[in-house]
Amino acid sequence: MSMNVQNCSRCGKIFVKGFADFCPNCMKDLELQYEKCVKYLRENKGVNINDLSEATGVSLKQITKFIREGRISILHAPNMSYPCEVCGTLIRENTICEPCRMKLVKDVRNNSEDERRKQDNASQESKVSFKIQERLRDRH
Repeated sequence: MSMNVQNCSRCGKIFVKGFADFCPNCMKDLELQYEKCVKYLRENKGVNINDLSEATGVSLKQITKFIREGRISILHAPNMSYPCEVCGTLIRENTICEPCRMKLVKDVRNNSEDERRKQDNASQESKVSFKIQERLRDRH
């Protein structure tokens, strides 16, 4: 019988794998951070993410993670937003802001168009090659 062990993705210690990628100590620490954030938010309704981080000592990255996981709701917190993963602009939903999303869509579309052009060019070149071979064969 083998034990399912792994390294904690937060602190690196070896632990018996359960449902999370963190060891029990890190799980406890994350829960304490979460509770700190929730308590502070209940007492300070108009706070923004920077103030929350500064007041609780919880990193912006971790607070953003709590928000994205749905553990911290920003629905009734008008000043609460988190950074876009691409440019860092503060947003209230999704993972990237609208301008970055539009740029990504445009880049994908352009990439698809470039790929189609390459295929068309390759197809045209093979037709030209075939015609040249056909002409050479007809001469003999």
